[in-house]
Amino acid sequence: MDNRFFRDAMGKFATGITVVSSKYEGEILGMTVNAFMSVSLDPKLIAISIDENAGMYKKLQETKKFGLSILSKEQKELSMIFAKQIDNDREISFNMQDGVPVIDEAIAALSCYVKETAKAGDHMIFIAEVTEINLGAGDPVLFYGGQYRAMEGNN
Repeated sequence: MDNRFFRDAMGKFATGITVVSSKYEGEILGMTVNAFMSVSLDPKLIAISIDENAGMYKKLQETKKFGLSILSKEQKELSMIFAKQIDNDREISFNMQDGVPVIDEAIAALSCYVKETAKAGDHMIFIAEVTEINLGAGDPVLFYGGQYRAMEGNN
């Protein structure tokens, strides 16, 4: 099967949108990630998957710490900025949380410490322990079928 067919099939799974952020050599870096999941309650573990061609790929292996911000539907533009779909023409507000940057006003912000990595094809899976959580308000931005979506109706 070809890559486009595989991507189309994977696009049938609706996902939330997160931004993974880290501080590297004094600079805040971020990238949009929808390959995110909860792994374990005890200990509190999550996993993200990063493409080997992404700028954060090697940097996360070095820093071993990152923030994960779950975006609201009002923050769709931030997702597009960190996915390099649009140019960043504004200041992005971050908070420092347990030593890592997280996006201000995210509906949830997690501070994470990498415990394990696993090479999986052209990606690295980072399994990380959650060290701090802050909850915000709002409805999530979703990604489905190659497009951004928002939840409709009563939540």
